[in-house]
Amino acid sequence: MTGDGQNEEKLRIALTSRARPEKPNGITNTFTFAWRALLKLKYVPEQLLDVTVFPIMFLLMFTYLFGGAIAGSTGDYLQFLLPGILAMTVVTITMYTGMELNNDITKGIFDRFRSLPIWRPSVLVGALLMDAVRYTIASTIMIVLGLIMGFRPEGGAVGVILAVVLLVIFSFSLSWIWTTLGLILRTEKSLMGVSMMVLFPLTFVSNVFVDPSTLPRWLEAFVDINPISLLVTAVRGLMHGTVTFEQVGWVLLASFVITAIFAPLTMYLYRNKK
Repeated sequence: MTGDGQNEEKLRIALTSRARPEKPNGITNTFTFAWRALLKLKYVPEQLLDVTVFPIMFLLMFTYLFGGAIAGSTGDYLQFLLPGILAMTVVTITMYTGMELNNDITKGIFDRFRSLPIWRPSVLVGALLMDAVRYTIASTIMIVLGLIMGFRPEGGAVGVILAVVLLVIFSFSLSWIWTTLGLILRTEKSLMGVSMMVLFPLTFVSNVFVDPSTLPRWLEAFVDINPISLLVTAVRGLMHGTVTFEQVGWVLLASFVITAIFAPLTMYLYRNKK
């Protein structure tokens, strides 16, 4: 056998004698992309500003600026305000999911991911899982600060944990809206503009800051059906031990409907994006 033939034989043996690695499954793919999103925080820690500094600023500002005027006492207002500010803060940062996706599309990484032999939804689901971690971080910071300031949840630790879980579920579903828009809109700035145009009125024209019964009747009617108000009511009820099954049920139903509509739409756009 010639030297070339021997080399080819050795190469063939080397390639065939080893077991081929198993094809990664959907769960492995998902956690890989979640880890990728986590590494972004490691190398660009400024991304944590929206879940650390901003929640603290909002809570301190609204409690001490408006607490006395609205409730007559900053302590009393804090009991009412914190669940609402918590929901508002976490819901607001859901738009970053779509912004990160839009950024990947702009840089061309998106096309590379679509060419890989992986479970297609893992790219999006992994990013959404990492965002759920961000929501939990923001919630923890808000609650710890609130406890330091004097917030006393009558629902106890169980009520607070369940409130955070419900908030993360709703925010996870809401993120699908921004991933859909992230695939449609051409720039990151346009996505931010649209998301703020939607979130700003929904969060401020709600029961986050004031009791809806103090509002004009036509405005109260809108606030009562506002999804953010439904979320805040359930979170507030869980934290203070006054929640009803109906309040939690409306939030879960809204989360299911949003996910059922926008998750398939996102995947359709993801597969057919050109």
